[in-house]
Amino acid sequence: MQMLYDSDAFVVVHMQANEPAEGEAPPRVVRHGFEIVDKRSNKEVYLDGMWADAFQRQINAWQLNTPTQEEVETTLDGYAELAQNPLVIH
Repeated sequence: MQMLYDSDAFVVVHMQANEPAEGEAPPRVVRHGFEIVDKRSNKEVYLDGMWADAFQRQINAWQLNTPTQEEVETTLDGYAELAQNPLVIH
């Protein structure tokens, strides 16, 4: 797990798939994903599969052309519209 972004409005965490230990059978599905937490609404959305791939492409584009905080937050706001899960702290 790696925190990628943290602001007053959002937190973005990259959940990386675990590699199997030596001699252990590989997991059936090895996926990575991104959790986006909207602090304003206290909701979160988890992106995996094609959504995670699309978000990874967005991150790659940001690495080539550094966006402003406003541009990042506008993009995250679009993903946050998908958030249906209330934030639960464990």
